[in-house]
Amino acid sequence: MIKPAAAALFAMLILLQSMQLSLAVTKVPPGNRNAKQPAIPGGSIKRTRGTTFEKKYKKIRDLLARDRKLMSKIKSAARTHGIDPIHIIGALVGEHTYNVDAKDRLQSYYVKALAYLGQDLTFKYERTTLKKLLKQPSFSKCASISNAYDKWTCREAVWNRQYRGKSFAGQRWPNNRFGAVFFQPLYAGQTFGLGQLNPLTALKVNDMVRAKTRREPKLSINNAPLIYNTIMEPDSSLLYMAAVIRHSIDSYANIAGFDISGNPGITATLYNLGNVTVRAAKLRNTNAKRKNSGKKPILPKENYYGWLINQKQSDLRSLL
Repeated sequence: MIKPAAAALFAMLILLQSMQLSLAVTKVPPGNRNAKQPAIPGGSIKRTRGTTFEKKYKKIRDLLARDRKLMSKIKSAARTHGIDPIHIIGALVGEHTYNVDAKDRLQSYYVKALAYLGQDLTFKYERTTLKKLLKQPSFSKCASISNAYDKWTCREAVWNRQYRGKSFAGQRWPNNRFGAVFFQPLYAGQTFGLGQLNPLTALKVNDMVRAKTRREPKLSINNAPLIYNTIMEPDSSLLYMAAVIRHSIDSYANIAGFDISGNPGITATLYNLGNVTVRAAKLRNTNAKRKNSGKKPILPKENYYGWLINQKQSDLRSLL
């Protein structure tokens, strides 16, 4: 069973979202809270050997500047989910500056997306398929949750508490993220496509995307190739990116009481870090304690990734 603390946290998240609390929402001002860029992780530095972050930034920036068709698609995806397109640009630039190099042509992403449809892929760890894992009693309390984002967040919580790095249900499980163990059978822990999404993220926001555009298919763990194609194909990838960002903005307003819609560095940070509802709940709890102690609330802060986006915002906005 989920430990009481985890169960309480998840129950609180569901309650906060379902009630759509009428919090006094504080608008987060533009710009960085940190005077200097926070430390860049070793993994990003390792992936940049042989080049520089500035060169990688220039490569994705130039792709966005010269490909007006891509920029039009970014604006369309932003309109679909009611966000400023600078948020999508920020996430794209952050991913291709600190994770992978951008491809030279948008067409390259379409070609690679089609390649996934012909592959025989199954989400599994060793001999245990994800479908079989989710039928175990430990996950039963998540089954009744209708919202896809909350359902998969619940399942992640179960994994972290009962399976991760432990012997449970007759098997020793790896000490790794749920998404890395079960959702990237090709390259464990990797993200894919223009938006550098992973299959778990796509499943979380699939219903959000489909609510806005019915042309997007219903995703299922029983059809892994379709999920990979969806996150690799640029048009759908941008729609999913916009949905992830929309969810971040809504979560921080409804749970933490902060309007982050005017700060692309914060939305980029959350795009990079994930676990948005949990982070928003933790910030809300921290500020509740600070208020009781007579202290000022802490504003959401950017990490190294979001810091760059705010620092380069004028340059990036010129692309629009």
